[in-house]
Amino acid sequence: QVQLVESGGGLVQPGGSLRLSCAASGSISRFNVMGWYRQALGKQRELVAAMSHIGTTNYSDFVKGRFTISRDNAKNEVYLQMDSLKPEDTAIYHCNYKNQRLENYWGQGTQVTVSS
Repeated sequence: QVQLVESGGGLVQPGGSLRLSCAASGSISRFNVMGWYRQALGKQRELVAAMSHIGTTNYSDFVKGRFTISRDNAKNEVYLQMDSLKPEDTAIYHCNYKNQRLENYWGQGTQVTVSS
């Protein structure tokens, strides 16, 4: 089992920035992908960004150039730096961990609200 705990959400004005953090604990595999998904009200959960244990990244088009994913393998943590936030970025952001057996684990989520 893997436990994920997110932090860093909140309310921010359009154009502002937030940094999300996610700490993983438990049965951490050396080979894994950690990332962020989001789910807005009434919409399906969607990938925001993901990063493998060797640093390969995958971004959804709607965040390219605005969000940056990073991770600290020694701490089993993943981060999401979100800049130039837009109202449409408002959602619950969930941390995701996937191991080499393609087992998925999810955090409970952190609310990000972009509003003036």
